[in-house]
Amino acid sequence: MTNTAQQAVRAFLEQTRDEQVRFLAELVKVPSDNPAGDCAPHAERAAELLEAMGLTVERHPVPAELVRANGMISATNLIVRRRFGDGPTVALNAHGDVVPPGEGWTRDPYGAEVVDGWMYGRGVAVSKSDFVTYTYALLALEKAGLDRGTVELHLTYDEEAGGEIGPKWLLDEGLTKPDFAIAAGFSYGVVTAHNGCLHLEVEVTGKSAHAALPMTGIDALEATTAILGALYEHRKGYAGTVSAVGGIGSPQLTVGLIKGGINTNVVPDRVTLRLDRRMIPEETPEAVEEALRAVIAEAAKAFPKARVEVRRILLARPLTPLPGTDRLAAVLCAQASRVMGEPVETKGVPLYTDARHYSDAGVPIALFGAGPHTIEEANAHRADERLPLSDLFKATEVVALSLLEVLGEG
Repeated sequence: MTNTAQQAVRAFLEQTRDEQVRFLAELVKVPSDNPAGDCAPHAERAAELLEAMGLTVERHPVPAELVRANGMISATNLIVRRRFGDGPTVALNAHGDVVPPGEGWTRDPYGAEVVDGWMYGRGVAVSKSDFVTYTYALLALEKAGLDRGTVELHLTYDEEAGGEIGPKWLLDEGLTKPDFAIAAGFSYGVVTAHNGCLHLEVEVTGKSAHAALPMTGIDALEATTAILGALYEHRKGYAGTVSAVGGIGSPQLTVGLIKGGINTNVVPDRVTLRLDRRMIPEETPEAVEEALRAVIAEAAKAFPKARVEVRRILLARPLTPLPGTDRLAAVLCAQASRVMGEPVETKGVPLYTDARHYSDAGVPIALFGAGPHTIEEANAHRADERLPLSDLFKATEVVALSLLEVLGEG
């Protein structure tokens, strides 16, 4: 990596800052809420903007039946490939689908308003910003005259629904096979590990009856209450287990949804609950699921007339580093520490992301992108989501220089 190439990268990124801001604003102004998950229009707009920059964009629409099976309306994934020469391929993945805005905004969630150096809008930090980070990093490499390796942009649209028809679909379909990958993240840490997640649905079926004669029915809510109590008691034991990976902490269990009942004066005949179990990297998903099913089954024994069914809704395996991750992460940390002006180190996070799909396919991956120190500072998944534009500019420089180093070394 020559000083001349580095200088060319920095000069190009400095000159195009206004373009970067306009690109991000255009992405924020087009809704891509998931749910409902009608994301093909956003992909088309993103593709048009990329093509206007001179990039060749592959549009990969996901089959409609598969989209519907994953609870969405439309999804088109985009790939931009730029081969500079022989050498490894690095994929850059960011997702364009976002959680709905919700309540409490003081600014238009699709307005891309800039106030005191921060842009506001849904998806501005998670992760439409990294469409910009990765696109302009690629363009900077072109200006620097890189002559080794290949860079691919993977711009996908179902991270909020699990990633099954985003990166996983691209990999399963054989549309890409990178040697390394970088996925959307923030600017003050390089993530190489994260939690897994298990979603289970528990359906308890009883028999309805008039509230004046409850003994003639089977109270599904009473049985559900016992199951809930057992789950919460089981959860107490998690505090004694702490991941060795910094930033992750202990396993977590949340019952996030309960629905059921017919009316106030009717014995409830059916209750459904959904639970979210966060798994630390040291845990085995199969063992975690088996333990939860055992807790539920044991509690249900007290209500033999009720029928209890447990269904797996989602299994996202934890992300752990693969051989080759250390090299990629070390380069990102070194470049980020210099550009961000403070030590940037590897860490884990208690979330789960699309990065796991690359890891499951044997692709070493690290998460780094544009964003402040914490998701709370960015108001990620909350009202008034925001991004400091200074972090956008710095993160783009970090990614470009890291790619220059990784690919330039071959």
